Amino acid sequence: MKALTYQGVKDIKCKEVNDPKIEKKDDAVVKVTATAICGSDLHLVHGLVPNMPKNFILGHETMGVIEEVGPSVNDFKKGDRVIVPFPVACGHCWYCGHDLFSLCDNSNPHGETGGILGYSETFGGYAGGQAEYLRVPYANVGPLKVPEELADEQVLFLTDILPTAYWGNLIGGVKKGSTVTVLGCGPVGLLAQKFAWALGAERVIAVDYINYRLEHAKKYNNVEVINFEEHENTGRYIKEITKGGTDVIIDCVGMDGKKSVIEFIETALLLQGGTMSAITIASQAVRKGGTVALVGVYGLRYNQFPLGDFFSRGITLKMGQCPATAYVEHLLEWIKTGKIDATDIITHRLHLEQGEKGYQFFDQKQDNCIKVVLYP
Repeated sequence: MKALTYQGVKDIKCKEVNDPKIEKKDDAVVKVTATAICGSDLHLVHGLVPNMPKNFILGHETMGVIEEVGPSVNDFKKGDRVIVPFPVACGHCWYCGHDLFSLCDNSNPHGETGGILGYSETFGGYAGGQAEYLRVPYANVGPLKVPEELADEQVLFLTDILPTAYWGNLIGGVKKGSTVTVLGCGPVGLLAQKFAWALGAERVIAVDYINYRLEHAKKYNNVEVINFEEHENTGRYIKEITKGGTDVIIDCVGMDGKKSVIEFIETALLLQGGTMSAITIASQAVRKGGTVALVGVYGLRYNQFPLGDFFSRGITLKMGQCPATAYVEHLLEWIKTGKIDATDIITHRLHLEQGEKGYQFFDQKQDNCIKVVLYP
């Protein structure tokens, strides 16, 4: 089959690789009908995630049709159309039993986080879904059947960015009357803005430095927009215009945001896991007693983390990989009723064999790229 593979830093190639097979009794194999490039895939491309072997198959936002199931798979059969959430989770450990699927104790022998499809040996070594076929471990737990009347593009983002954006609002405590600042206008940030309104927010502010993404946020999400390059201190500016800061900050940027010269050097020397610029803004823009939710991916440790600022202002920090599996059924109902529609963020539709170009558009923010969907 054809698949997008990691060949080294900033080197992605579409190659012929072996088709996946049933390896365990509760595996399934899915014939992929649509897959997407995620912002966190860029962390792999940039070499920010360790233990990425050459020829590793990328991708964790995938859907398709069941091609084959193992003898212990009870919930699916050949021909079922499914989305596959990105966490690999056993379904029976303590964490899975408490809906913390991204912290599964049995799916990743290499760390505290549970397994993730297509995300390096560090996260379990599971081949990803930017391919013609995908092996799905623990198939009784993750996949969700989707109705035929909904198009692939309507449900594809249930695999990751829809639940991640929703969860960011939930852990941030967004409710009726909340004021919310969303840091980042990439795919997750744009969806987090939609969910903030849906959950009753009174005011939503979006921050980025890429004008076409800010324009998209303003046009489709009706938010206030701030270009942080236009302000000497964006965090203090937000604190000023909101008369003390917003109730909730949702950081959808993570470690791959715009870096200072020092952060470039420290990251290259593995002294720091990327930028901390969004965290700095959050520490200044959140109101006293407010909450900062970190859903952008971070790694390693961070120099000059503003712990004292958070402590002195009584800030609650919440963070982690979204346990997406816990929210897909609920959000599918929102899609069915039209309460949420994520399709406006799709700017590029390409064939899988054009995936290298898709990564280039997305990484370098060319051609006003926001979200790339690939079709095998």
